[in-house]
Amino acid sequence: MSILDLQHLTNLILGCSFLIAYTLGFILQRTHFCTMGAIADVFLMENWSRAWQWTIATGTTMLGFGILSMMGQIDPTQNLYFATKWYWASTLVGGLLFGVGMVLSSGCGLKSIVRAGAGNLKSLVVLIVMGTFAFMTIKGFFAVLRVATLDRLFINVSGGAIWPNLLGFSTADQWGLCAVVVATLVLFFLLFLKDARQASTWLTGISVGLLFVAVWWVSGHLGFVPEHPQTLEAVYVGSKSGRMEALSFVGPVAYFWNWLEFYSDQSNVLSTGVVAVIGVFFGSLSSAVTSSTFKWEGFTQSEDLGFHLIGAAIMGVGGVLALGCSVGQGISGISTLSINATSALIGIILGAWICLSYRANLVDCSTP
Repeated sequence: MSILDLQHLTNLILGCSFLIAYTLGFILQRTHFCTMGAIADVFLMENWSRAWQWTIATGTTMLGFGILSMMGQIDPTQNLYFATKWYWASTLVGGLLFGVGMVLSSGCGLKSIVRAGAGNLKSLVVLIVMGTFAFMTIKGFFAVLRVATLDRLFINVSGGAIWPNLLGFSTADQWGLCAVVVATLVLFFLLFLKDARQASTWLTGISVGLLFVAVWWVSGHLGFVPEHPQTLEAVYVGSKSGRMEALSFVGPVAYFWNWLEFYSDQSNVLSTGVVAVIGVFFGSLSSAVTSSTFKWEGFTQSEDLGFHLIGAAIMGVGGVLALGCSVGQGISGISTLSINATSALIGIILGAWICLSYRANLVDCSTP
């Protein structure tokens, strides 16, 4: 492969990533698919519809990841979420912070992009603050604290911090088979739940899940080059981490602002994550405009602004500590059967639940 061929492939990968993310943004704006919303619906109204949507999306992504691994289309050990260490402290604390932050800021990173595309200026503020604090936690002031504290607390897991490895399944085929079995059992179980059998719930969940699977294939198969023409090493084209990636929306938002700020720096090139942020925004914008739901919305009270600023900052820090957001770990990471993703997701749900409980108590106390 020549340098020119590599550039053409890079453009193809970025183009595919944009189209997938554009479709995701369009669907999410129409269906109101949201992790925080799902948790809030269960907490406030005992309504599980959006929670089942999220579960179906995760199950579909896991099923696709397993099938791709078994077919040899992707190498599961090269995915971003694979590690030989379980960062239990970082993922749990980061998850808790992210869960609290997404409640205070009215949505996770992905939901904020969708809302910004539909005219919500509050979400635009959230994205700027979240991205700033995320970058500070990746490379800035908070990164020094992170490396010196939570990152030191981990458990080595020989063979990889994934659930199949703990059960004695070590090969890619066995890993993929485990993912297929777990996903099939989860999806099959949902068929027996009356409130989960709605066609719209399954259609939304499967559609979102298939888009995540498409990213796994584009990044891990189409974008894989066994031998870079200059370094002669294997490379995943368009990947910021150098490994196979799926969708996540904390680090990529930070790198999006960084790309805009240092646009003239030729070494600061686009990645699939940054392109996905742009794609989701324009997908949501297109959906909002064509459905006549685009509406400018801003802050009307300083208290509301304060909550969103604090939530966005906490969410930026937490998303990096947790190694991903509510979809980065909650869908992409969980689909790989990662132990780190599991502890991060537990932290996110627990953090959101604690914050919802706290805010509910505040309302009760203020009611005469």
